[in-house]
Formats: sequence, C-alpha cells, structure tokens
Amino acid sequence: MTSTEPRTSAQASASPVPAVSLRGVHKHFGDVHAVRGLDLEIRPGEIVAFLGPNGAGKTTTVDMVLGLSRPTAGEVSVFGTDPRTAIAKGLVSAVMQTGGLLKELTVEETVRLTASLFADTRPVDEVLTRAGIADLGNRLVGKCSGGQQQRLRFAMALLSDPELLILDEPTTGMDVEGRRDFWSAIRADADSGRTVVFATHYLEEADAYADRIVLVRKGKVVADGTAAEVKALAAGRTVRAHFPGADREQLFAIPGADSIEVRGDSVLIHSTDTDAVARHLLTRTPATDLEIVSRGLEDAFIALTSDDSATEGPTS
Repeated sequence: MTSTEPRTSAQASASPVPAVSLRGVHKHFGDVHAVRGLDLEIRPGEIVAFLGPNGAGKTTTVDMVLGLSRPTAGEVSVFGTDPRTAIAKGLVSAVMQTGGLLKELTVEETVRLTASLFADTRPVDEVLTRAGIADLGNRLVGKCSGGQQQRLRFAMALLSDPELLILDEPTTGMDVEGRRDFWSAIRADADSGRTVVFATHYLEEADAYADRIVLVRKGKVVADGTAAEVKALAAGRTVRAHFPGADREQLFAIPGADSIEVRGDSVLIHSTDTDAVARHLLTRTPATDLEIVSRGLEDAFIALTSDDSATEGPTS
C-alpha cells in the first residue's frame, strides 16, 4: 500500500499477518536480563498501551521492534518481516519523548527536511494540519512549547503514512485540550487501520484510549487485556465513607480491611469483602455516605507490577 492509497478498517482487520509479533524474546546486556521470554502479538488497527514500571523492559522491547537492537534469543517481526526491513519500507514511525529536533529551524522547515529523506510522503501541509500545528509553520522550533514539539514529532512521524505508529510519552507537555485533540486524531487513525502502540505514565490515557493494555514486569508480560479486564485482576474493591475523627487502629480492626487511607474527613478502606466492611461501618460506627468502587487502573498497575507481586507469568 503506497502513501496515496488510504487504508481501511476492513483491510486492516482482514490481514492475517500480525502488525507486531514477539515470540520467546530474550535480551541480555551482560549480566542484566532485560527481557525474559516475552510473547506478544498485536493485530493491525489496535491501539495498545504498553505499560510497566521503570526497568520493566519496555524501552528494550520497543528498541527491538524498531530494529534498533536485536534479541539475544527469540523472534521479532513487524508485518511479517524483519523490523529493519519494515522501517526501510516506511511501514513504521515513532514519536519519541526527546531529541531529534533542530531548534534553529521553523516547524515547517523541520517537516520539509524530514520529508526530503523519503521517496514518497504525505503532503507537508496535510501532516501539519493532522498534528494540529498548521498555524505554527513559521515558528522556530526553539520557541515552541514542549507540547507543540511533541505535535511536531507526531507530524514528522505521519509523513511516511506508516502502518505502525509507536509513541513514547506522546502527550508530555500538552495541556488538557491538546491531549484530547491528540487522542482524537490517534483514534481516527486507528479506525482507518493504523496500528498504534504507546507508552505513557498517564494511566488515565491508557484507560480511556487503549483498546488493549499490556503490562510488563521484569521483562515478562504479567497482564494483557482490555482496561476492564486488567483492572479486574486487582482483587477487591474500595469502600469510601465520610468518617470525621476516624481512628486508624479502629479501622484496621474491621474484619476484612486490607488497607486504610484517611483523607481529611473521609476514609478509604480496601477489601476483598467490601460488603462486610460496609456493614460494619454502617452498624458499628458513625460513618455516613458510603460508596463502594472498583479498583482503578493505577491500583491494578501497582498490584501487578510491584516487587512484592506474586504474578510472574502472562495473564489474560
């Protein structure tokens, strides 16, 4: 498919070849075992959040998908071919958090310079508009905010009309409206068949925009599913109540209370038996305005990727 032929969702979903495939991938750096038998398959047209704590192997894995390094063992393929071949064909683009910009050039000059490196690209005006920076063409890159520079990197990545777009902290520096507009553009791209893989520390973005969330810990996949499925892996729920002057020792004595947090006149009690906790609060304490809520993605992230997590293998 050339850059002048728009892809469609039907074409993407009908493709039998995974956008990204990692099978039994290991990566060693001397004595450091950064990736440990990682298996992952991403289908065309998916938006996948690739998450994990620092040192989990995310960057190492992305580097192998981008052809910047090779696995010590196992296989990595992008659209059925070697990552470097996919890159050379313009099938893959990446938006990284830092680097790659010359501050003395204007925004438009930067994009046109990048376009000159490809045999066939989307029109410069089109990608600037797509990235939401059409009105910044004459501005020096050095005068752009962090969020505007991220949008510039996005425009540069769109030039080759890639089938796979990899984003590293894509909305860093953007304001709320900018982040919303950015993700609207990403969703439109995915609906047309483009595959998007992104890493972010904004877990609410992964929760809101990803079709699928992959959590990695110590070089292994520990959770893989929709946001709802991943959140369900963190056992228990939280009881929130209005309880002025609550005594922490008294709260910890509540049967089934796993963890306690006091925030002013409110208490939050996590438990695998929130019905029992709520019953105790209502009948034996002056607590009022009780609310029982499921754990969020942040809770699941901490539970599944922390050092004391017992989860070691893939979960789906």
